[in-house]
Amino acid sequence: MADDAVRIDGNTLRLPGGVRVRFMRTLRLPETGTHELPPGLGEFPVRRVEDHADTVPAQWRARGGVMLPVYLREAMWLSFAGSTEPAALQVGVGKVCAVSGRPWSSLLAQDPQNYVVLPRQPWLDGINSGKGTVRQFVAVPLGLGATVEGQVTGEEVWGGLQLQSFRLNDAELAKWRELERRRTVSTRSVKSVSAYGAAPPAPGAAMAAAPASAARPRSAPAMGLGVGGSMRQEVYVDERSRGAWAREPAGRVFVHLVTPPEWRRITGEAPPPSPVDRAAYTKAGLPWFEYYDDAAQDVAPTDTLSSVRPVGEWLGDDHEPWQQPSPHQVKQLGDAPGKPVGDGDW
Repeated sequence: MADDAVRIDGNTLRLPGGVRVRFMRTLRLPETGTHELPPGLGEFPVRRVEDHADTVPAQWRARGGVMLPVYLREAMWLSFAGSTEPAALQVGVGKVCAVSGRPWSSLLAQDPQNYVVLPRQPWLDGINSGKGTVRQFVAVPLGLGATVEGQVTGEEVWGGLQLQSFRLNDAELAKWRELERRRTVSTRSVKSVSAYGAAPPAPGAAMAAAPASAARPRSAPAMGLGVGGSMRQEVYVDERSRGAWAREPAGRVFVHLVTPPEWRRITGEAPPPSPVDRAAYTKAGLPWFEYYDDAAQDVAPTDTLSSVRPVGEWLGDDHEPWQQPSPHQVKQLGDAPGKPVGDGDW
């Protein structure tokens, strides 16, 4: 029997349909220019909201899902490495679609496309903002108007991230499995995971556990996602027809973003170390990445997302020094279940 629950496996979210999502720490890009893919610097820790029902805000309990700690103006990307079967995954930022810029929907759409196709899409670093580019996901507090949600809708109500997966319908899935069986029998070849998806360990010390806080539930500083710098990355067009996918989602999850002090208060765990300095990273000769796929077709940008402005317009200029990576640093890429995560009302 297929497992229809959302679960956490380590720090990986497992959604029905073989979808795997990891939330990756990374270097924040300058807000001007277009850059190569920044590296993964380890995974964000992920915890179930219901495991901390006594210390999370009541609103979070109502929405269910998971939470992860993120620093102000910290950047992240989503890795889909390990996703096993074709799936359509919707990604929302404050319930605004990160691909189409349209309001969150329980239905798939192809005009404009409001999802990414897995495992074809290996990762997503930000919102679909231009031809062959995305604007980096960057964490900001609600209330400033700097989030994608605030700029697109005029309100900041939801924050966080939202994920929703769709399987192929039964007939299409059976055909795909048969083709995969034949391909495997004939080739017996295994394609390796790229170095970009397989992130190096997070910098700094490992997280240390501490006694859980006995504090009463209270309102927590709400965080959402705005945008930072631009990078070269395509959001691939779905080559299947809309009718190939199931009509109903297989699973969904609300991802709450927690400030480091609140993470410690809620979970009793030390937050991850502050993000690494990008100039020091580049100066050390560590790699950046470029991904090229000449067989791919990119989803067209939308006016809604193309006009979203970077968080620096609210939080001030990014004075962290920028050192351009040398050509040899740019690497060419391409060509055990836990308890179910509770869903809620959102």
